[in-house]
Amino acid sequence: MDVREKPIGIFDSGIGGLTVAKEIMELLPKENLVYFGDTARVPYGSKSKETITRFAYQGVDFLMKQDVKMIVIACNTVSATCLEELRQKLPVPVVGVIVPGARAAAKATRKGVIGIIGTERTVSSMAYEKAVRELNGSAKIISKACPLFVPLVEEGWLDNEVAYFTARTYLEPLKKEGIDTLVLGCTHYPLLKPTIKKVMGEEVVLVDSALETAKEVAGILREKSLARESGKPATYRFFVSDNPEKFVKVGERFLQRPIDPIDVVDPEI
Repeated sequence: MDVREKPIGIFDSGIGGLTVAKEIMELLPKENLVYFGDTARVPYGSKSKETITRFAYQGVDFLMKQDVKMIVIACNTVSATCLEELRQKLPVPVVGVIVPGARAAAKATRKGVIGIIGTERTVSSMAYEKAVRELNGSAKIISKACPLFVPLVEEGWLDNEVAYFTARTYLEPLKKEGIDTLVLGCTHYPLLKPTIKKVMGEEVVLVDSALETAKEVAGILREKSLARESGKPATYRFFVSDNPEKFVKVGERFLQRPIDPIDVVDPEI
């Protein structure tokens, strides 16, 4: 098979990576995609480094069996925990979401006061702070873990009273710090954008890494002559490790397109 015809693999702990998949679909409409969301074991953010790394290896191993030409780690927690290890061990290009997100934040900030929200693991790793400081050494950075956001998104509770109250509880301290830019440092969080916007107000720029990640994917495909040129329509395949009905319900609402086919797989096999 022509390597350019091979799909791009996208790996996430659950449904949040669809934010990245959507931007890749829009920016690179010719590219075939295979998406794997580890919905049986989400959330990853409160787990140990060893467990996250083991889950990540199982997820990318499954995608490699689908004969992908590149892997996008659409999970900030995995990107913060073991991206370099994965890059060294895999025979295809591997793209994470943290450096693209940091780049977007450094570009967006006006006052240099940046808030970063993510899972406990992503925040404690300080991966975003390091990446932002490489681009803007004088930035003031305030980070906060928001562990309840992921289960809210997986449940499809994106804009109800529970989501709003949770967002207000987490985000009002950041608002008081005077941030002008807020990095949504988990790919689940952009699905809560309207609720987060309601809490933060119009003057705070919300940054998610999805579009910047898609641009990075496009650049690597060009640079390595991997871009698909076929006139045939692109194919999208979706795999989860549990509860496909919930994934389809929330995912179709977000993507505004059918999620079909979808299959349930056990990444431990």
